[in-house]
Amino acid sequence: MKLYGSFTSPFVRHCRIALLESTLDFEFIETDQTASATLSPTKRVPLLQDGELTLTDSSAILRYIRNKSAVPFIENASQFDQYCMINTALDSTINLFFLARDGVDIERFDYTLRQAQRVDSILAELEQQKWPLHGPFDDVQIRLACFLSWAVFRQRINIDRYPRMKLFLAAIEREPFFSETAPPT
Repeated sequence: MKLYGSFTSPFVRHCRIALLESTLDFEFIETDQTASATLSPTKRVPLLQDGELTLTDSSAILRYIRNKSAVPFIENASQFDQYCMINTALDSTINLFFLARDGVDIERFDYTLRQAQRVDSILAELEQQKWPLHGPFDDVQIRLACFLSWAVFRQRINIDRYPRMKLFLAAIEREPFFSETAPPT
């Protein structure tokens, strides 16, 4: 099994964590934007190859890894909705990050303002939840931690505005699987 991705991608990080938690043999192959554009029709990472099977979305990869490890992925509709909400915030934050990096004034356009408002709204909603301060952590919690860690690393959010999630992130950052997959500084 081969997982292609970058060390900084929060989507790839979640897949790496799932693989580390499993007993599956895998090889991680660091891949840049040029290579991912060639390897995947989505032109992004992660990408998983296992024999004849190729998966191009982190959620499909996670489901595959968890199923292959006999571990439930996400058990109910409410949890899946929360997972999707986190993905929406993550996608919007990443898009805004790349647009700003390319010189777009994200404060100037209705579309980018709406994306920023979406992220703020989702973070405010997630802050209302009770997040665990010790494991084991499920895929909703791991996805949130990967998002928060990436957003702080890329200076996209001020975690101090979200004290519950700040405590949660500090707790999960102490977990070996999480520290082992942290982006290089």
